[in-house]
Amino acid sequence: MITRLDWFITKRMATRIFTFILLFYGLIFLSESLDSWRFARISAISGQGTAWLAVATAAMRWSIKSLPVTVLVGAIIALLEFQSHREFVVMKASGMSIWRIVLGPVVFMALFGLLVTFAIENISTRINREINPTPPGLGGGVARSTSDIWLKQTGANGEYFIQAESARNNGRILYNVTIFPINDANIVRIKAARADFTGSKWRLSEVKLTQMDGNIRARSSFELKTASTASDLRLVVGSTEDFTYFELVDALRAGVSDPIVRSAAATRLFKLTSLPMLLVGSLLIAFAFTAGYRRNNAYGVAIVYGIITGFIVFVITEMADRAGSSGVLEPAFATWGPAVVSVLIGDRKSVV
Repeated sequence: MITRLDWFITKRMATRIFTFILLFYGLIFLSESLDSWRFARISAISGQGTAWLAVATAAMRWSIKSLPVTVLVGAIIALLEFQSHREFVVMKASGMSIWRIVLGPVVFMALFGLLVTFAIENISTRINREINPTPPGLGGGVARSTSDIWLKQTGANGEYFIQAESARNNGRILYNVTIFPINDANIVRIKAARADFTGSKWRLSEVKLTQMDGNIRARSSFELKTASTASDLRLVVGSTEDFTYFELVDALRAGVSDPIVRSAAATRLFKLTSLPMLLVGSLLIAFAFTAGYRRNNAYGVAIVYGIITGFIVFVITEMADRAGSSGVLEPAFATWGPAVVSVLIGDRKSVV
């Protein structure tokens, strides 16, 4: 049962945490606004209002990524205020355990994490991808070293690579296409003005076939079979950062044949799902290093240890995210592992 004391503790902690999050958001907003090239490009296309909206949503996405650290620091600030007024001393003297004190903030932080996962992150992702989509391979997903689109395909025609300058309709339509067959002894290269994905094959138009002897044959159309699915193309052509939680669920449910693409999508999905637990872990770490009694109010070392621990958890989370996206680690382990570890660290230290 939530009491008035729970509301008092939760309200003060939420106020301090949100204040620090907003302060951090403001700093990121100022940093993002310095990207003059992006601002000028979006302004030329959609106007200055849309350009400022792109800056705001980009800052929002970075703020969401850094939530474990900002929640930790904001919680430490709130806890120091409690300690400076000796309010925790009074609560503990009345017979309340540390777990009774932390109940309200933990429930609040879990609900806040759910709100971020299913609402705030969803809205910011939708707005950002409409006005400033993430390039393939940046910010998550399958890594790329070029702005061109490269696809490795397999099918009844054997293996082949597709290089395209641009894509539409979630990768189902490719423009200015060059195809390099691997198993065809007669055709060296296929160039086409357009390639349309029809579910089980690519239908090429305005085709030029370069044969092994150097001859070039022109065709109005050409077909190549593929084992790729529509979900494969959508995830490879774009970035998993531009997919909302529910879109990732639908894409994985529809089936993704490429294991690397599937790992990238699953890692982002599990990362969003584990966010509430990760935020609860950050809160518990703040309690573990700050809520203990100090006769002389000397909390400097404890604060430094708490921040360092939170930063380590954040770094491990990002490293595990990259490992999960590339298929090195199991996506569920790469995302839920750091969240569970952060809770265990806070739980263990609080008991001690």
